[in-house]
Amino acid sequence: MEKVVGVGGVFFRAKDPGTLAKWYETHLGINPAPTDMTTPPWVGEAGVTVFAPFAADTDYFAQDRAFMVNFRVNDLDAMVAQLRAAGIEIGHEQTMEGVGRFARIHDPEGNPIELWEPPAG
Repeated sequence: MEKVVGVGGVFFRAKDPGTLAKWYETHLGINPAPTDMTTPPWVGEAGVTVFAPFAADTDYFAQDRAFMVNFRVNDLDAMVAQLRAAGIEIGHEQTMEGVGRFARIHDPEGNPIELWEPPAG
């Protein structure tokens, strides 16, 4: 069976796409989508990607949101410190044995973002 080999992009609606793209670039290091052949795209590091539909009544993220993006990070403590220094509120910090460490933020339009540091090894 042929299968997909990775996530090629995450596409969602925004009230102010340009400003939101700049926020993601400034705070999370994600290059904006290329608009020509000279603009480099964001290239993620190879690693685990979890694809998980949740029940419609999940309380894992806000009921008024249809999705939450989870980004892998190498050093959650450093990322959290950087975001706090920029005035970004951090929530839902937790450790799941054998799964890793997590923290939650929201972009300026209220979209939930989960940051995940997988366990070492």
